[in-house]
Amino acid sequence: MKNNALTTLLMASSILGTAGLAVAQDKTITIESWRNDDLAIWQEKLIPAFEAKNPGIKVVFAPSAPTEYNAALNAKLDAGSAGDLITCRPFDASLELYNKGHLANLADLPGMENFSDVAKSAWTTDDGSADFCVPMASVIHGFIYNADAFEQLGIAVPATEEEFFAALEKIKADGTFIPMAMGTKDLWEAATMGYQNIGPNYWKGEEGRLALIKGEQKLTDPQWVEPFAALAKWKDYLGDGFEAQSYPDSQNLFTLGRAAIYPAGSWEISVFNTQADFKMGAFPPPVKNAGDECYISDHNDIAIGLNPKSPNADAAKAFLSWVASPEFATIYANALPGFFSLSSTPVKMEDPLAQEFVSWRDKCKSTIRSTYQILSRGTPNLENETWVKSANVINGTETPEAAAKALQDGLDSWYKPAK
Repeated sequence: MKNNALTTLLMASSILGTAGLAVAQDKTITIESWRNDDLAIWQEKLIPAFEAKNPGIKVVFAPSAPTEYNAALNAKLDAGSAGDLITCRPFDASLELYNKGHLANLADLPGMENFSDVAKSAWTTDDGSADFCVPMASVIHGFIYNADAFEQLGIAVPATEEEFFAALEKIKADGTFIPMAMGTKDLWEAATMGYQNIGPNYWKGEEGRLALIKGEQKLTDPQWVEPFAALAKWKDYLGDGFEAQSYPDSQNLFTLGRAAIYPAGSWEISVFNTQADFKMGAFPPPVKNAGDECYISDHNDIAIGLNPKSPNADAAKAFLSWVASPEFATIYANALPGFFSLSSTPVKMEDPLAQEFVSWRDKCKSTIRSTYQILSRGTPNLENETWVKSANVINGTETPEAAAKALQDGLDSWYKPAK
């Protein structure tokens, strides 16, 4: 009897020991994010694909509401209760987390070699010595158009600025459609879908943006004033009352078929696909003259980094290396058309409108919005001031030259380029 009891005890101990070993080998990693709208994509597509190849690692996607994310994340980080992986906003918000020791340096992570310097620029220290998040996606700017309207009016897709304004003039003369759907009430569209959309063709993308940061160019130089001059001409084509038109108003005007062209960010694609009942196309910002090199705003939007205090750092790094892989890029970019992989490996898009946007990378040079890196850390904030000035120029209440001078004066009041 004693022997039987001893045998049972030993067997139980052995089973428990084996179970304990299995538990020790299994790791669960948690992702903090503000993107609660793509929870299903993580749960149904991304996480199963990773776990299938990494059976010892479980992944939990635990988003917060977008407006609460920054505060909630900072509180968790300060308390030591944040998840293993941190979804990174672009530029200064994430740089601040890195400087506080809340994000690890991932410069040596396997897979980071898959991204260009421009792709990593939103999550790189000013001196370029550290990369603290793995780039996930960018958004691209251009123009979405009603292809049925273009066909009806016999309009070819414009490639140059002259052709662009000729198309707008033809649409206006016909009177069936508002030539272009954009308002200035909310300010930010005037800069984001206006100035930052067409501007890179004037200031030559990264060349001009980096020269501005170095103090080698000023916002009063011709290449920075000319986009404002082009925007001033938009006023005649935005329809009656555009000054009081909100962002949702503009979206509705286009998807209801009342406007022919929409100055866009690629994030509109999935929304427009569900709302518009006409065929859509897209074209990149027209160049000044035929044969000019073209540039697109291919703006870094989202990335993911490592909490240095993660108790599961090895498992988390395995996940981050997978995020840097072509497999992740293909799943993510096709699940969220309009949010494009930043990987150097091209991703074939299933959505034709998304594929049109991303194809511009093959013929144009990519840049990011000129105000986002370094130049909007002071007061007045260059990004927010560019919203106001872009709207003023379109409204006709301020000249391009005056707007540019005010922006440069504001920048000069606090920003001194590093020598």
